[in-house]
Amino acid sequence: MLNPKKLEELAKQISDALPQGVKTMAEGAESKVKQILQAQLSRLDFVSREEFDVQTQVLIRTREKLAALEARIAALEVPKPAIDNE
Repeated sequence: MLNPKKLEELAKQISDALPQGVKTMAEGAESKVKQILQAQLSRLDFVSREEFDVQTQVLIRTREKLAALEARIAALEVPKPAIDNE
């Protein structure tokens, strides 16, 4: 779902922003921040980029099929000229 490297980078940035005293007091703060971020982000309803791209392609194909079907229906609805048998 989420890129673990990005989470790791974000956790490291947050950890680096902490004052030195806090860093030494809270050994393992980086991993804790990472765990908390991962837990909170997993609760959000995100879609991966790959899944988004796949669904975009499905939607494009569906729209193309719909347009083709609409054209076929329109062609079938055209009234045919009457043939006189007189």
